[in-house]
Amino acid sequence: MEGSISSVISGRTMRAMAAVMFDPELGLDYSRVVHGEQRFAYSRPITAGDRLVVETTIENIRVAAGNDILTSRSEVSTEDGEHVVTTWAVTVARGTAEETA
Repeated sequence: MEGSISSVISGRTMRAMAAVMFDPELGLDYSRVVHGEQRFAYSRPITAGDRLVVETTIENIRVAAGNDILTSRSEVSTEDGEHVVTTWAVTVARGTAEETA
């Protein structure tokens, strides 16, 4: 069951992250983006009836080997503010760092 819960959380956090990444001010060329990694740190199990809220922030942007690497963090809580899980995702924009340098 944990795999299916992780899929639900991943889907919610990816939608929230997409809102950040598609922001025109960020200037990310999504046609060059690949998923780097993702991890989860649960503070409690998700239970039936939980209504979840996701807040996503960009934690870090760095350049490595001509690629822009973006790390985002999503905090998932219940509508009542009880923390459920923190997720981190690394997104790589391939070959974009040379264009902006």
